[in-house]
Amino acid sequence: MRPAVWGLLVLDSYRESSHMASVTLDDLDRLLARRKQDADLDGRLKEALDVEEFLQLAASQGLDVTESDLFAAQQRDEIALSAKDLQQRMADEARRLRHFIQG
Repeated sequence: MRPAVWGLLVLDSYRESSHMASVTLDDLDRLLARRKQDADLDGRLKEALDVEEFLQLAASQGLDVTESDLFAAQQRDEIALSAKDLQQRMADEARRLRHFIQG
């Protein structure tokens, strides 16, 4: 009985956090959607921005985007990937690490 209850709690917690993530990501999604109508914004987003620069860019657009929103968006995108796509992403990351860590 305990594992079933625990499983339900985990599922409820996941649903709640997924809903909360989608609510908090609204401004980030707005920013990314605006790039389709704003060539200057699109150009800025294509540049290599660090996190702080990205957050300042969002703020300049009147949007409230946080560092945790960026991580939540990354998780949201990874959850949507197929197993094959996830494996490919992991392989790409492993290759970069091998080239970075010379040994």
